[in-house]
Amino acid sequence: MSDIQLRTPVAADGRLGASVEHPGLSDPRYLRRRGAIAAPARSHRVGDPSPPVDYSETEEQTWRIVHQALWTAQREHACRGVLDAREQAAIPADHIPQHAEVASRLRRLTGFDFTLAGGVVENKRFLGSMAEGYFHAVQFVRHSAMPLFTPEPDVIHDVFGHGIHLASPAFADIYRLIGQAAMRVEDEDVLQMISDVYWFTLEYGVLDEGGEPKAYGAALLSSYGEIRRLRRSRIRPLSIRAMLATKYDICGYQPVLFSARCLDEITDTLGGFLEQLDDESAPRFGRTPSASARCGAEEQ
Repeated sequence: MSDIQLRTPVAADGRLGASVEHPGLSDPRYLRRRGAIAAPARSHRVGDPSPPVDYSETEEQTWRIVHQALWTAQREHACRGVLDAREQAAIPADHIPQHAEVASRLRRLTGFDFTLAGGVVENKRFLGSMAEGYFHAVQFVRHSAMPLFTPEPDVIHDVFGHGIHLASPAFADIYRLIGQAAMRVEDEDVLQMISDVYWFTLEYGVLDEGGEPKAYGAALLSSYGEIRRLRRSRIRPLSIRAMLATKYDICGYQPVLFSARCLDEITDTLGGFLEQLDDESAPRFGRTPSASARCGAEEQ
């Protein structure tokens, strides 16, 4: 791989993974292409087929570069459950899979399907759709100048992260647990609590395997730079209250991660928390609006 293929962004303050320098946020040609691919999501109904995308050779080449890098990085740093699931997911190395290609396999394995998103999806729709077996996924590809980092989710993130998860019945059950809780509540603060716990588990979760941190979160699985620095992260024991009290940055590398001992611990811990939630739950957990750190990137 060339030097540019191995680049990950570093801010002026030295913070790894900062989006401030990323060309995907400022290149007009790229932004037009991204917008054109995302446009059909505006009228998309959950469960309808996603339109096919005619990917360019540049986009296909970006996929091939990232596939090669992530396949190796995951082998070293992902947990056993993820490595087993990705064998079932059968992610192609030579082309970007269409949503229909991914979904046809997921339906056979776990009953899940991809449904179209164009970017950020509000919490009720995004989380609640998981109860019905639908995961909102985008179709656009990250900027080719920096293929191994993106400050927002793209098709690579959704396939290499959530697509792998949803090939596993154990992971699919966790998605459904979260979706069922989101379907029960309407309060925005409580929905944000569910979103925050989703963030620290299914996006950035870690397992302890033999005394070593191993990634299972989708954002880690799809970030070449971040998964490789896992051993240098600040990792805390799995705790719902600690997650709800921890700020995070959706457009850079995460300062704090939470680790469980096994997937059963994640399921049990989340299940115990989610089953007690109702529209009056936020004050009981000391939550106020805007309790979590945010930035302008996409949230999915």
